[in-house]
Amino acid sequence: MSEAEKQPEVFKGLVGVYADVSAVSKVMPETNSLTYRGYAVQDLAENCSFEEVSYLLWEGELPTRAQLAAFHQETASQREISPTLHRVIREFPHDAHPMDAIRTAVSFMGLEDPEAGDVSHAAQYRKAKRLFAKIPTCIGATYRATKGLPAVTPNPAHSFAENVFNLVQGRVPEPEVLKAFDVSMILYAEHTFNASTYTARLVTSTGADMHGAITAGIAALKGPLHGGANEAVMHMLKEIGDPKIAREWLQSRFDHRALVMGFGHRVYKSGDSRVPTMKKYAEKMAEVVQDRTWMEISRILADEMLTKKNIHPNLDFPAGPAYHLMGFEIPLFTPLFVASRVTGWSAHVLEQQADNRLIRPLSWYIGLEQRPMPSLTARG
Repeated sequence: MSEAEKQPEVFKGLVGVYADVSAVSKVMPETNSLTYRGYAVQDLAENCSFEEVSYLLWEGELPTRAQLAAFHQETASQREISPTLHRVIREFPHDAHPMDAIRTAVSFMGLEDPEAGDVSHAAQYRKAKRLFAKIPTCIGATYRATKGLPAVTPNPAHSFAENVFNLVQGRVPEPEVLKAFDVSMILYAEHTFNASTYTARLVTSTGADMHGAITAGIAALKGPLHGGANEAVMHMLKEIGDPKIAREWLQSRFDHRALVMGFGHRVYKSGDSRVPTMKKYAEKMAEVVQDRTWMEISRILADEMLTKKNIHPNLDFPAGPAYHLMGFEIPLFTPLFVASRVTGWSAHVLEQQADNRLIRPLSWYIGLEQRPMPSLTARG
């Protein structure tokens, strides 16, 4: 039997492979609902703040009022970044993608962290909360540096959502906008063993610390087939520009077998359970700013994709225009995803560390058999 005939089944992309167990989240097949620690994410989005959901992901249960107040006080008091990091951020190339800037800032915070060498569970958890607190400050400082604006000092009295808007835009918007943003943070916070989460767990399996794992997660999230898709969606909508040509534009994509961003998902086959909630709040944002252009284009694309291809939109599809309507520039969409997903990543880091085994898969070699080394003369 030849070597080719002996080849084991290879699962490209690890499709269908269970790499470990997890108690953090699951897509429940009976209801097609993504759940965090057993709670349907759509229920959490409607009834909880992002801070409550972050606490849930880390602690396993929703906080009491007292626990939530203590959590807010602890994290809000740690939002500011060092003067050194502020100087470093101002030296970043102004044309660099914000995801590269945030990845670098997180790595730098690992250098400064007072517990950099401590990978105990308690220290890793404290690092997770510091990253939760400081990443929005890095996002705001990076964005404002590219505009020649001074960084905004975090206000510990602000909620998470209020803080993000103030750090980036220098203002706190209407409650309807804050709620829509909070919902997006909750929906983006966690999603089982996605590419960036698996990356963070893999790095953790080597004994690396929290900052190393999160830096790697950010690098994985940047790709347009993962977190960067929300940016690609908005670029697509702006390319179309007018609802009147949406069907024609989409047919052209079909004709050229081109990718349509924001559609399809490896886990969901009957539609992403997060989409209806995010779409609801994107529609609310369109009402707030009195501009339905992007939602109308989105409606046409979603209808056509379902009718002609039987493909449903994923969370990035309504999140892209929602962030745009909130006043965020497109390159900030995926960094905002980071500000949310750091909670899910770190929950998985802590879980991986609690029952760790080095992640080291095999590859099936298809190259040349071992052969003799030719001399330099023989090589001509």
